[in-house]
Amino acid sequence: MKKALITGITGQDGSYLAEFLLSKGYEVHGIIRRSSTFNTSRIDHIFTDPHEDESSLFLHYGDVSNGERVGTLINLISPDEIYHLAAQSHVMVSFDMPEYTSDVTGISSVRFLEYVRRQNPSVKFYQASSSEMFGSVSPPQDESTPFRPRSPYAAAKLLAYWNTVNYRDGYNLFACNGILFNHESNRRGETFVTRKVSRAVAGIVKGIQSKLYLGNLNSQRDWGYAPDYVEAMWLILQQNEPEDYVIGTGESHSIEEFVSEAFSYVGLNWKKYVELDERYLRPTEVDSLRASPQKAAKNLGWKPRIKFDEIVKIMVDAELESLGLSPVGEGKSIIESKYPDWHQWYGSVITKSKF
Repeated sequence: MKKALITGITGQDGSYLAEFLLSKGYEVHGIIRRSSTFNTSRIDHIFTDPHEDESSLFLHYGDVSNGERVGTLINLISPDEIYHLAAQSHVMVSFDMPEYTSDVTGISSVRFLEYVRRQNPSVKFYQASSSEMFGSVSPPQDESTPFRPRSPYAAAKLLAYWNTVNYRDGYNLFACNGILFNHESNRRGETFVTRKVSRAVAGIVKGIQSKLYLGNLNSQRDWGYAPDYVEAMWLILQQNEPEDYVIGTGESHSIEEFVSEAFSYVGLNWKKYVELDERYLRPTEVDSLRASPQKAAKNLGWKPRIKFDEIVKIMVDAELESLGLSPVGEGKSIIESKYPDWHQWYGSVITKSKF
């Protein structure tokens, strides 16, 4: 049984990755931060009480900003694979908290890489890099595209990226960067624009919300579906040689397109409900991101299953259902048709999860 250590296991990607690895027969360990309120809602459905059932999922208190604890956990768990997903990942927040973002999002990777180098250099290490690192460089963007970050978050991710490359080259570690373009689901954080939109649509239908306030509607992003992307993470660490990969759909859509798609799905005209709020405008903007994922297709055999309009429908349906409303109904059928092996893939671990 392989062992995997996931940082950020309580986040969108971490929860999907935990499910995926459990279905592959892994023993999965996750680092969670101590909080006075429960923050494990995304993984509650796969966690079992060790007093009642034998479990393959183990949670450990820790913080990626604490190097001593990082080393202790690597020693304790002795993982075969480390997936470093934890970060302060909100771009706008990074402008307000640049020092914290630089530490948690950037320097934390050095803590893991250094402990792997010293204690267990056979560990395979995955660094969650971001398309935001490309910044103002014109699309399409691939593994050879130069970086030009436009936020403290992107700059911190770039620090983590280059340290991963340097530890791979300098110490012969199996260390890889997955440069993931935007990937969404109904587990996305509620302050991220896609989830903000899908929640607002459901709230307006329910009658508990009247307006949606957004920033720049012209920004274009390459949006994929998060469960597709965690499979790519795993594939990256299953290769014979460590390399970096761009993961995306190869298509880009504006925020306005996402908004229009979400509102029209429930029969509403978005222009009646959406207003600009300049507080959501960034000091420096990233205008357009679009992946060129040919390397991932060729080497990993990976390609996205869920398309842009389908992501919108899945997310809106999930929000409607969460408010006790009947979903439009296309979301579930989309997943079932695109994942004919869905229950085989996740069926052994999913009991209460909503997609």
